Amino acid sequence: MTGVDLADRSGRQIRVGLDVGGTKIDAVAVGPDGEILGRLRRPTGWGEDAVLENIALAVGTLAEQVGISVSDIRSVGVGIPGLVDADSGLVLHAVNLGVDSLDLAVRAERALGVPFRVENDVKAAALGAAALRGVSGSMAYLNLGTGVAAGIVMDGRIWRGARGTAGEVGHISVDPNGRLCGCGQRGCIETFCGGGALARAWGRPGVLPVRDILDAADAGDEHAVALRDDLYRGAAAAVRVLVLSADVDTVIIGGGLTSLGERLENGIRRALLAGAEASPFMRSLHLDERIELLAAGSPAAAFGAALVGASTSEKEIVSHG
Repeated sequence: MTGVDLADRSGRQIRVGLDVGGTKIDAVAVGPDGEILGRLRRPTGWGEDAVLENIALAVGTLAEQVGISVSDIRSVGVGIPGLVDADSGLVLHAVNLGVDSLDLAVRAERALGVPFRVENDVKAAALGAAALRGVSGSMAYLNLGTGVAAGIVMDGRIWRGARGTAGEVGHISVDPNGRLCGCGQRGCIETFCGGGALARAWGRPGVLPVRDILDAADAGDEHAVALRDDLYRGAAAAVRVLVLSADVDTVIIGGGLTSLGERLENGIRRALLAGAEASPFMRSLHLDERIELLAAGSPAAAFGAALVGASTSEKEIVSHG
């Protein structure tokens, strides 16, 4: 894209959102009407200085792509893994990025001269999914990737809970005798449907181990069939927990495992239906009708980060996004 024809570029109407992942940054520029004007990806880097440098480079390159200067950017929002203090912009324990403690908002603002806000990546993605799907009531965003987590949006606002852990469904134990989880418990939902846990249980090299598991299951491999069943049952358990605990209208499923497409969505639906067979109460909830799968490559996470950056109030973010 060579340029953006805005009525008032000097009015700083462009918002930038960055989804900072373990290997890449997904960046979008969003116009005042919510249209995505530009998008790019670049490597994340390892360690606090490298992450900060690549964030700055992503913002600068994206501004050039849409034909504005960095000073024309109204705000930058960042969704990043780890423990995030959304008020101060401090990021702690983002272990997949080599970040122990990074005062991201302060340092990025100092480097670029643009207001920054920072949010946990899954919570930012939840806002983005709610806005892109036009959800006005309650929604949970279930992220199925290397790990499993969720963000909950109620009436346009992130629901954090008392200590910010609302949505951490990946670490709810559903089988005390199950596989050991990285959190120290056994049989957590993440050990059933997290991509990392499935890859370790599969134990065979491959670029996309979970896809390999499904392919092998289709070919009749018994170990693969068991792991495939774990994937579907674990994801179904996460959906049940989110609906039964927060009574959300919809559960939108995103994350890296969405590249599995209909095989994933249909498998989760079958597991939800099977789990409800013996329970009139569970059947009455119609859980299989309340899930949606984001398209692979969806900009929801980066778009949600742009919304995070746009305002100090998540309610204002969604209603004006």
